[in-house]
Amino acid sequence: MNTVRKLILLASLSASLSAFSASASAIEFKSVGGDPAIAYDAPSAKGRKVYVAPRGMPVETVLTYGDWTKVRDSAGDLFWLESKALTPKRMLIVKAPNARIHSAPDDGAALVFSADKGVLLELSEPAAAGWLKVKHRDGQVGYAKVTDVWGGG
Repeated sequence: MNTVRKLILLASLSASLSAFSASASAIEFKSVGGDPAIAYDAPSAKGRKVYVAPRGMPVETVLTYGDWTKVRDSAGDLFWLESKALTPKRMLIVKAPNARIHSAPDDGAALVFSADKGVLLELSEPAAAGWLKVKHRDGQVGYAKVTDVWGGG
């Protein structure tokens, strides 16, 4: 193979790897806005309605296509939502049977409250050393383990 072909191949491979690593590391989470949203199996209101996503439900964005966003929920299911139904406000869903929310990011810190599986919490601060600062809708604030919630990325 001549030198020019090798350089072109190498440049192409490098660009492909850069694009792949950028997209693979860019996990974005959003939440369903103020009203429940209808989930579809395709990016169209003519698609089959598969689910009603409740207000505040956290989702991982997979793809945006026009006015539609393909999302993944905490169960791993994929569906389409109208992009206008999503908000950048970060909500988390408790996936542990009884998540313990502490006053500081430490297992030995005082317990502020416990949250049952399925409870929504608002993300106050991003992850730091395996902990997320969260807020319950009743106003209580504390730290949850990243492994106890979904949507923290």
